[in-house]
Amino acid sequence: MQASNSPRSNEAQPFRLYNAASIGPAIRRFRKEAGLTQSQLAELAGLNRTYLSDLEQGKETEQIRRILRILKLLGVRATLQKADW
Repeated sequence: MQASNSPRSNEAQPFRLYNAASIGPAIRRFRKEAGLTQSQLAELAGLNRTYLSDLEQGKETEQIRRILRILKLLGVRATLQKADW
């Protein structure tokens, strides 16, 4: 029997980042998997909780817009997945 190349069913699929709206669900899922509230993550990251909330809701910020523009110009696709380190 051949091994499957598909990920195991209990492993979450990576998030591809196309725009600000695609980043929000990834942040939310990884935050929840870490067992953190928005306030806790914002404090750890040195961010305002409302800014983190805006990111999770997919609101576009100038920083996100710039990063995505650079990636697009370089012809690079960004993917977020849980790190193994």
